[in-house]
Amino acid sequence: MLNGKTALITGASRGIGKGIAEVFAKNGCNIAFTFASSVEKAQAFEKELIEKYGIKAKGYQSNAADFKQSEELATQVIADFSRVDVLINNAGITRDTLMLRMTEEQWDEVINTNLKSAFNLTKAMLKHFLGNKAGSIINMTSVVGVTGNAGQANYAASKAGMIGFTKSIAKELGSRNVRCNAVAPGFIETEMTHVLNEEVKQGWINTIPLKRGGTPDDVANVCMFLASDMSSYVTGQTLSVCGGMLM
Repeated sequence: MLNGKTALITGASRGIGKGIAEVFAKNGCNIAFTFASSVEKAQAFEKELIEKYGIKAKGYQSNAADFKQSEELATQVIADFSRVDVLINNAGITRDTLMLRMTEEQWDEVINTNLKSAFNLTKAMLKHFLGNKAGSIINMTSVVGVTGNAGQANYAASKAGMIGFTKSIAKELGSRNVRCNAVAPGFIETEMTHVLNEEVKQGWINTIPLKRGGTPDDVANVCMFLASDMSSYVTGQTLSVCGGMLM
């Protein structure tokens, strides 16, 4: 489905981002991905993508929350791959605590990493997409951005902001054939959720109509649809991947 395309995925050395990179590579997509700190892990993943799927892949150590680094990243990726077709703003963190205890630093860190990063990379890639008169931007939001959640005011605000950002960009760029959509995962089983005890995990699963947690592949498959030409008439939408949590 993505043969010959190139995707830039932020925060793809683990979790959902890694799952997206693997599914995209399996479907013929070249992969440029960013990572924060684990150089050896990123290099191993880069090698794995190349050897397993026969595509071009390269990891870049870059802070998506930093505007200048994002500009430098976009310039380097375009130079290395010649063309980028898909941008996935996936970088994200949590700093969960009740508002009573939340510090300014915890608020700023989450907003900058989760929301400002999407502005940074979208802005940095804009001229490239407009010049090509084509492109698919996929922003990773969350069901929490729609419902809110106690102890996650910073995270929920960042993800709700992502939805508004997505709709606005879709309206701005639609006439130039550049699409922008959001994906809202629910309870997805990754390294982050593995630290939860079984009772907490089961409590989440009991609220899900499909009675299971999602996998990174569940999210990746929806992203693949949005990245491919199959979704050429889809823009400004938020697709929930949550097993029915959001209805």
